[in-house]
Amino acid sequence: MTAAARIVSLIASSTEIVCALGLESRLVGRSHECDYPPSVTRLPVCTQPKFSTRGSSLEIDRRVKTILQQALSVYQVNADTLEQLRPTHIITQTQCEVCAVSLKDVERAVGEMIKSKPAIVPLSPNCLADVWADIRRVADALGVADRGRRLVQGAQERMAAIEKKAKRLERPRVACIEWLEPLMAAGNWMPELVEMAGGRNLLGEAGKHSPGMSWEELREKDPEVILLLPCGFDIARTRQELPALTRQPGWGELEAVRGGRVFLLDGNQYFNRPGPRLVESLEILAEALHPETFRFGHEGTGWQRL
Repeated sequence: MTAAARIVSLIASSTEIVCALGLESRLVGRSHECDYPPSVTRLPVCTQPKFSTRGSSLEIDRRVKTILQQALSVYQVNADTLEQLRPTHIITQTQCEVCAVSLKDVERAVGEMIKSKPAIVPLSPNCLADVWADIRRVADALGVADRGRRLVQGAQERMAAIEKKAKRLERPRVACIEWLEPLMAAGNWMPELVEMAGGRNLLGEAGKHSPGMSWEELREKDPEVILLLPCGFDIARTRQELPALTRQPGWGELEAVRGGRVFLLDGNQYFNRPGPRLVESLEILAEALHPETFRFGHEGTGWQRL
């Protein structure tokens, strides 16, 4: 293990990776979104959003787009806090400037630091294979490469067992919605997870960012299953946002609605975090799509039926 490592994790998923590697005691700072395991909330917060996260999906979307149109960063890194924490490693990401603090934000903050010159470990999880690579990257950077390999192997084996069982089942047509207003389909690793859980993904491509879509496009696809997992929202918050969908013309005519197969999933805690708990995310999908076959105990907390 890297001697006397002092780790600042600026992504919720990387905080979970560090803890899964058995290095929680080495964490000295976190982002404003890092909340799992719950014990990490004791750590100093090093980031904050430059916009209010309250309000509707549409209001949040407009705030973020206004900031981006001004060529500004969506999040702020507190260089003074980083200086005080004296980290040896800072973990950040290059995948999405809207989802979490970006590499350029961190590099700017580190440039302002006088004493400490930490190693920056950037992660780029665009698909499932990237998630495994990122876990190994963090493990390598922190001097616990063997732990990283074991963590990845264990996760892959659990997921492979679900995929093997699901292959024998009927595969419903599935639409994953990652934002409600404006509508966005889920991309990146989500299409892979849907297929592994025994569904046929209709919208979004593996390895590519989540695409926008129109209500008419969703109606035309007419999925048998609709999975609602807005980025950063828990189930209760998603329920509050439901009118953005249910008020749309023809909502009640969709096959998923008529069949009672619209599900609310905890996107914030599971699907939006490309880390070790993507295994549990796959379990949730398998339960929702095939409740007669899979029972992992996530219903009610990880997912609910509309």
